[in-house]
Amino acid sequence: MENDKSTYRVKFRFRHLMLPVKNIERSIDFYTRLLKMGIARWRDSEGRNIKAVFLSYGDEENHTALELVENTEPQGSAAIKPWDGHISIQVQDLLELGNCLQSEGVRFIRPAGPLRPGRKDLLAIILDPDGYQIALTERFEKRAPQSMGGRA
Repeated sequence: MENDKSTYRVKFRFRHLMLPVKNIERSIDFYTRLLKMGIARWRDSEGRNIKAVFLSYGDEENHTALELVENTEPQGSAAIKPWDGHISIQVQDLLELGNCLQSEGVRFIRPAGPLRPGRKDLLAIILDPDGYQIALTERFEKRAPQSMGGRA
């Protein structure tokens, strides 16, 4: 940026974009069969009523993924609304960035910390000025691609 006034040196890239879907199998078929994306991995969320899959044109370390999320709660329960999507940006030095963003008054839903207990990967969730969620991640662990493994 020509008028970049930032005081930190952090590299950024889109990690994934999330879309809520009504039927994950139908959506997987659309994106893989018609748009030739591959399944990068499934995200298992025990205790949560969702199915999630990440699709991409390559590995997630080098290509932006599309995360599809289906709410599997019984009919009548609150569904994921179409505007409930979020963006995820991978950064280097999330702790430094988090400190800079806090000093600028950015609202945090989740401060920078481990993605899950026992993991090295870091996650912070912030809100943009309109209240949209942005997940900021710093990756330390590479993942091998996972197949659908009987989820069809």
